[in-house]
Amino acid sequence: MDELYTQYSQIVFHFLYTRCKDSALAEDLMQETFLKALEAVGKYDGSCKLSTWLCQIAKHLLYQHWTKTNRAKLEVLDETLVSEQDTERHAIARVELADVWDRLQKFPSDTRKVVELRVLGDLSFREIGNILGKSENWARVTFYRAKIVLIEEADHGKNEL
Repeated sequence: MDELYTQYSQIVFHFLYTRCKDSALAEDLMQETFLKALEAVGKYDGSCKLSTWLCQIAKHLLYQHWTKTNRAKLEVLDETLVSEQDTERHAIARVELADVWDRLQKFPSDTRKVVELRVLGDLSFREIGNILGKSENWARVTFYRAKIVLIEEADHGKNEL
């Protein structure tokens, strides 16, 4: 494992750093990547380069980090935005947000990832395309189509009331 770490650690670090632009986070996630790889070494089937496999592990760890971080940020934001005067409006907004989140869960996995990375991760379409192994234009079109569907469904729900 020491030899693999020496050979691939810079590749994994660079892969992570180009996506998160935070050297400390990239370093932490690189370390965690090699721990996860050690745990899952039996699952590596040789169908891709070892560096590709390690970068896939790193990518998933970065997704998990962003998801946890953004949930925490949203909770803090929720706490600071709530005032006694805004309680009713806040409750309505939370119900609407939960509804959008539920509808988003019915989308295909790639579409959900694009929306989450764009909205929660605040990533550019180019970064999203790179992370998901697609083009910038694919990420842009996928996000636009998801947004249109969510808007149409929301409008349809309002018309039923």
